[in-house]
Amino acid sequence: MFKNRADAGRQLAAALTAYADIPGGLVVALPRGGVVVGYEVSRALRLPLEVFIVRKIGYPGNPECAYAAVGETGILHVTEEGRGFRSLPPGYLDECLAEQKEEIRRRKLLYRGGQPFPPLAGRPVLLVDDGLATGATFEAAVQALHDLKPKRLVGAVPVAPPETAERLRAQLDELVVLEVPPFFMAVGQAFADFQQVDDAEVLRLLNRPCP
Repeated sequence: MFKNRADAGRQLAAALTAYADIPGGLVVALPRGGVVVGYEVSRALRLPLEVFIVRKIGYPGNPECAYAAVGETGILHVTEEGRGFRSLPPGYLDECLAEQKEEIRRRKLLYRGGQPFPPLAGRPVLLVDDGLATGATFEAAVQALHDLKPKRLVGAVPVAPPETAERLRAQLDELVVLEVPPFFMAVGQAFADFQQVDDAEVLRLLNRPCP
C-alpha cells in the first residue's frame, strides 16, 4: 500500500530510472490526482512536467461509470462497453461533450494560461496518472498523444486491475504498473491517504521549479 500519491510517485520514479535525464523527455500527468504523482516522477528523473486534460463522460444516471472520455485535443474515446450501449437519450452525448469541453477550456486557462499543449514529435513521453480503474480517461490520453507522434510513449501508474493493464499495455511502448491486485475494487484501496486533489494543489505543483 502507498502512503499517499507523493509516495506512489517516488516509488514509480524508482521503477523508471532508465528515463532519468533522457534528452527531450517529458512527464505528462493527468490532472488532478495524477499531477501529484507526476510531480514526484518529474523531480526524481529531472524531466519537465506538463498536464494533459481529459474528462470522463458517464452513463445516464450513472456518471461515475465511464461511457467515454474526451481529451483536450478533441479526441473522443468511447469505451468498449460504451460502443455496445444503445440507450443514450437523444442529445445526451452532445450535451455532455459541450459540458466537458467547457471544463477542459477552464482548466487549460487555469493550468496553462490558455496555451496549447506542447509539441511531442520525436520526444520520449511518460504518461502518468494516480491509478487506473476502467482506464477510459488514460486510454483517451494515450490515443491523443500517439497522434502527436512522440518517439516513445510510456504509461506509468501505481495501480491498475489486471484486465485494464493488459489492454493498455498493447497500446503503449511500455507500461509500468507497480501493483496489479487480482481482486481490484478501486484505485483508493492501494492508498492509506487518497484525499481529493484540488486546483490549488495542481497549480502549486505546476509552479514549483522543475528540471
